[in-house]
Amino acid sequence: MTRVPVSACLAALILGLLLVGVVSGTPLRHALQAAPALALLAVRARTRTWSSYAALAVFAFWLAIMSLIWMYLLGIARIVTGHFSRVEIALTLAIGGAAATGIVAALRVREPSSWPARGAAFVVAAALQVGATWLSVQPAFATR
Repeated sequence: MTRVPVSACLAALILGLLLVGVVSGTPLRHALQAAPALALLAVRARTRTWSSYAALAVFAFWLAIMSLIWMYLLGIARIVTGHFSRVEIALTLAIGGAAATGIVAALRVREPSSWPARGAAFVVAAALQVGATWLSVQPAFATR
């Protein structure tokens, strides 16, 4: 299976996050949130090992966040709250779609790496994504 679908999904996810930043007036915050996916896109251009499993962690993270937003909008849960414009809601659908498609694509890629390397890539990417998102909501970046 080709590696292109995973990279295309990463690119779509990055674009969606950056567009949310433009629409919401918080481009720096969303650039920080997109940074792990952008780094993975660059890594994927250079290596044929483990990167799909790292991307899997990023896709899973964003699908979970989009699901929490959708549950809030549907009145099911209030874990994530806020005000979302129609454009932002449409972008959550695009980001969630890219993440879901990326998960399927990443699981289909056959990479010549060991299971420990794949597991480590997943854990490191997940930690980077959580860290970048945490940093993006700190007062220095939250409204920028």
